[in-house]
Amino acid sequence: MTERNNAWLICNATLVNEGRRWVGDIRVRNGRIDAIGEALEQLPGEELINATGLWLLPGMIDDQVHFREPGLTHKADIASESRACAAGGITSFMEMPNTRPAALDRATLEAKYAIAAQSSVVNYAFYMGASNDNLEAIRQIDPASTPGLKVFMGASTGNMLVDNPEVLNEIFRVSPVPIITHCEDTPMINVELERAKARFGDDIPAREHPLIRSREACIKSTRLAIELARKHGTRLHVLHISTAQELALFEPGPIAGKRITAETCVHFLHFTDHDYDRLGFLIKCNPAIKSAHDRTAIVKALAEGRLDVLATDHAPHLLEEKQGHYNQAPSGIPLVQYALQAALERVFQGELSLERLVEVVSHAPAELFQVRGRGYLREGYAADLVLVDPQRPHRVTNDEVLSKCGWTPFNDTTFASSIVATFVNGERVWDGTAVDGAVRGHRLYFSHRR
Repeated sequence: MTERNNAWLICNATLVNEGRRWVGDIRVRNGRIDAIGEALEQLPGEELINATGLWLLPGMIDDQVHFREPGLTHKADIASESRACAAGGITSFMEMPNTRPAALDRATLEAKYAIAAQSSVVNYAFYMGASNDNLEAIRQIDPASTPGLKVFMGASTGNMLVDNPEVLNEIFRVSPVPIITHCEDTPMINVELERAKARFGDDIPAREHPLIRSREACIKSTRLAIELARKHGTRLHVLHISTAQELALFEPGPIAGKRITAETCVHFLHFTDHDYDRLGFLIKCNPAIKSAHDRTAIVKALAEGRLDVLATDHAPHLLEEKQGHYNQAPSGIPLVQYALQAALERVFQGELSLERLVEVVSHAPAELFQVRGRGYLREGYAADLVLVDPQRPHRVTNDEVLSKCGWTPFNDTTFASSIVATFVNGERVWDGTAVDGAVRGHRLYFSHRR
């Protein structure tokens, strides 16, 4: 087997980090950033990468993915989806607990970590899930090795919808890690679904999805989560904000010191309800993609710090599963491979600064979850890096998709940039053409404070 190089000198790159942009060099040794400077001398054993004209960013930390393993590996698994992450510049992921079995206790959680240790080419962490009957397991969460507790306050599968008000209150009171919420009000959704069935029967068109999964259902549930967090002083992170109205519930400004934070996702920056007629159930997801007005407001809120984190909610399903009628087509979109490029389109359009984008995809998730030694270009930090060519357009096709599902909603889209290299713990896992499947990511660790 060919020995992989783990010592690099990346020179003449445009480094983007902590609100600054400058041309410089980075030396990588022993999996870490050894030095940052200008005109660094190439040392024996180092491979030189001339990155003139390229952007060098800290790798994206995606705090919301669904990789389907165990239990649903016909759709995706940790091996396939982590490779898609690498090709997209995502160097760490945090995966959701609604697998089969659901990760509702430490033993099930550790089994997922064991799978990732054998198969993931990027760094990994797994949330524990909340249910109506696992309070004792929640009390026993290890804050150093668990990023957060996922609470479905809207529709979910299996035993993961927490709809007992007393249990929900207690979860917010006792959780030793940040609570991560999916906020949609199930009774309101059910009312709208019955109305749509009465009108359309089984042939509910995709464009009805944002009316069924309504903005009012999102707002009501988000308000409840915030009320509970304020009551108990809980650290709360609200996932995938999709409406303009919810934005007023969150404070603008830096993430440091915030107890209540919010995230949006790349598809809410890219698509609107006008895309349902073109893409149909391919962009059916929960919460639903809504109007152009919502998209504009979300991008603005991301720019001003009212929204703190940008993630994917990557949720692959097979293409044939997406071809059924409304009630058959599952919700979820595969996104990790093109998330960073899609987000960079907002930079090229002048809606977000490049420095702010790096903040929301790398620095902010590292701060929110207190990820140890990652998320920044800093000496001594893990060398989780991505090189972007902002002058090389990339036309996306389904043929190049690495996710097991084999398709992307960005098929036939041309992005203005390309991901030319991704490094995980100092190893080049993506070279712009292929993934090095022999690389193994590391488990993430955290320094949570209540």
